[in-house]
This record gives sequence, structure tokens and C-alpha cells, in this order.
Amino acid sequence: MLRIKELVKRYGDEKAVLKNLNLEVPGESVVSIIGASGAGKSTLLRCINRLVEPSSGSIELNGTELTKLEGKSLRLARRRIGMVFQGFNLIERLTVMENVQSGRLGYLPAWRAVSRKYPQEDIDRAFHLMERVGIAHYANKRASELSGGERQRVGVVRALMQEPEILLADEPTASLDPKTSRQIMELLRALASELQLPVLINIHNVNEAKEYTQRIVGMRFGRIIFDGEPVDLSNDAMDEIYAGVPAEERGGAESNTHLREVAAK
Repeated sequence: MLRIKELVKRYGDEKAVLKNLNLEVPGESVVSIIGASGAGKSTLLRCINRLVEPSSGSIELNGTELTKLEGKSLRLARRRIGMVFQGFNLIERLTVMENVQSGRLGYLPAWRAVSRKYPQEDIDRAFHLMERVGIAHYANKRASELSGGERQRVGVVRALMQEPEILLADEPTASLDPKTSRQIMELLRALASELQLPVLINIHNVNEAKEYTQRIVGMRFGRIIFDGEPVDLSNDAMDEIYAGVPAEERGGAESNTHLREVAAK
């Protein structure tokens, strides 16, 4: 369970990017965060894993207060938080297996990491996960040789190698074509169920949020102004979340009619 209470993030003397934000994400749920650029979506994810330091408030993951941790305690907590990035963040010259194994660095002694002498159980787990997402045959290929969708699958497996208690995904489909985007979203949804893992996705495409996530959180100017099921994301709610943003720039937002029809069947 992720519990966020009264979270505030401001940069210097500037206006707060996150404003007394409250959010709970239970286990085995897939939650999407939508909103216009500047709403605070990416900042929220980066506060959770402490890539960005919160100004005040509380972030608790399964009973551990993350905002109070420092040094070794913070490093140990971070390895429980998997992160999937928009830009993949792979080391291009390394193989898929080597990139995947970087997800275990928080668990290995330095000598193993430097010499790349990975424990057999980690290698076995990597192959199992790569097989699950369809990239096991690329284990010895350099990351630079892969397509965008294949690279993102490597990023997903790397995050899962951490054995995370929560998976954060920051615009995981923004650099992908529509077909590959749907495949990645379907993969994240399936993994959340299989691994009983809460997944929090910052996403630009509203249609994908509606189709592949169980709950949508809408943000505007650092505040949550919508929190509910996809079928409840009305046109009025969309107008409030994306006030002033042209319809064609709302990430594929469209009417809820189709979703309501599907839910009724």
C-alpha cells in the first residue's frame, strides 16, 4: 500500500508544483495519472522514489515512511521501488542481460557488480522474466540494436529484477508507436495482476488510461481534481483537468460512450 499525505513540492521560492496532495494506491491495482503538461505528474512519481526531494508531507510504502530515510536506509528502500522511464535509460553498449541485471545492483556486493559475475539465481530469474515479456532471445544483443518497444520491455524487466513492492512508470509509451504502446500497457496490466503489484503510471494518452487501468487520477496545477474509475471520467471532468488545452492535444481523449457500453455488457 502506498499512502501519500499532504505532499508538497516547491523549487526554491517558486510556487509549489505539488500542493498538499493526498493519494492511496493499494496492492494489485493499476492507477493512471493524467493531466496537462505542468500538472505535476512526473514530479509526483519522482518524489515517491526520492529522485526529487519533497518539501513536506508524508510518503509511506507498506509501513515505511520514505521521506524520513537517508543514506543506506534510503538506498535499501529505493530498491523496492521499480521505475520504468519514458526514455528507457538503458546503457546502449551493454547487452540486454547486462542491462536487466542492473536491476540487481542494490542487492549485490560491489565486486560482483564491477566484474559482472551475477549469481545463477539472478540469471535464471532474468531469463524467466525476459521470456515472460518476449525478449529472452535478445539476451546477448546490445541494447542499441533493439526497437523502442523492445527497449521498453528491457526497462520493465530491469525494474522487476528489483523485486519491487510498487512499480512506477513515467510516460512509458510516449516514445512508442500506437500498436507498441498498447502492447506495453497490456503488459503492465498483466504483470500487476500476476505479481500482485501496485502500478502507478503517468500517462499522456487518455484513451490508454481508460482502457488499461482500473483507476484514473486527474491532476491540475499540483492538485488531484479527479479520482475514480475510467467510466466515471466525464466530459465535464476532462474539461476541468485540461482547462484551456485544445481537444486535439489531450492525448487521445474522447467520449466515454464506448467504455460505458463495454462495462454494461
